[in-house]
Amino acid sequence: MSRQRRLNAATRDLDPPFAVVDLAALRANAADLTRRAAGRPIRVASKSVRCRAVLRDVLATDGFAGVLAYTLAEARWLATDIDDVVVAYPTADRGELRALVTDPAAARRVTLMVDGIRQLDFIDSAIDSVIDSAERPRIRLCIDVDASLRLLGGRLHIGARRSPLHSADAVAAVARQIVDRPGFRLVGLMSYEAQIAGVGDRPPGHPLKGAAVRAMQAASVKEIAARRAAVVSAVKQVAPLEFVNGGGTGSVDRTARERAVTEIAAGSGLYAPRLFDSYRAFTPQPAALFALPVTRTPAPGIVTVAGGGWIGSGPAGADRWPVPVYPTGLSLLPTEGAGEVQTPVRGAATADLDIGDRVWFRHAKAGELCEHVDALHLIEDDAITASVPTYRGEGKTFL
Repeated sequence: MSRQRRLNAATRDLDPPFAVVDLAALRANAADLTRRAAGRPIRVASKSVRCRAVLRDVLATDGFAGVLAYTLAEARWLATDIDDVVVAYPTADRGELRALVTDPAAARRVTLMVDGIRQLDFIDSAIDSVIDSAERPRIRLCIDVDASLRLLGGRLHIGARRSPLHSADAVAAVARQIVDRPGFRLVGLMSYEAQIAGVGDRPPGHPLKGAAVRAMQAASVKEIAARRAAVVSAVKQVAPLEFVNGGGTGSVDRTARERAVTEIAAGSGLYAPRLFDSYRAFTPQPAALFALPVTRTPAPGIVTVAGGGWIGSGPAGADRWPVPVYPTGLSLLPTEGAGEVQTPVRGAATADLDIGDRVWFRHAKAGELCEHVDALHLIEDDAITASVPTYRGEGKTFL
């Protein structure tokens, strides 16, 4: 049975729009991530999953340990049944900071991210009014280290704009200030090499761009390995570390070669959205898809489906659009793209589509799909084995 027929058979009693996760593909992707990690534990990036049931299943799989959350509110929520949650980004949520320090269990399980002393000042100012300094639990901290590639004396920046801490000396200086400051405990380091992990090195139809990306990434792999080792060495002279986190789905195998890194971050590779089709090192199986219903036929060779504007974040462009995958041969109209309340698609396969038939799409970025649906229908073979709530389905909208 073809995948399209299997998906349609499994969901025949559902009315679109809805989203599914193909469990066989999800498991294959999880196995491939652990293979590429070569024995390093993988901390699951929750922003790329956004479904507690899927998170639990992945964490029960050998090779996965801990969560990399995206907000403190999310981290505290997840920490009710997950005992190791690192917040990947600094927080400015005063209410959540107060809730954290007045919840001993959460304070033991959640680690906050900082990249400077001003964030410690903010944390202190937020919680001083709710708990006496003598009774306050020591807040677990991780330092975010800039992993960008800087060339031409720093004038050329390649990578994400994250931490201002680039050198081993700069990171060690912040580490010393944390260690000397009451109420905090330094437990980890993190660095995300976005220019390697988040940039495909085989862009379709652009061989010269691909060659340039590969050259940049080769230089960046060498640079970040040496610098990350120096950072870890410098910080360990200040305080012992529980973990050193690095990487992302697109760089798992390369980051795992670094002796200084103790764990790898990954999440997008589980669902395998379309942005991960352009990597040479791995070929994930699309595990998450969504279906939209045909609502009209505005012209021969074109049908219109309801909704569809489920656009991925990042720089605006066609690579952030969802794309129709079943029936095969359909494409979006460049003049309209994916619309807020309707999306026209064209192709020979439209001749066989009638009102109420479904068109299957793949989205661009992993967890963002879950912000549009309140459940994921888990498919095994040609049947739904469970329907589990997304964050949205549990009434949570963190970002």
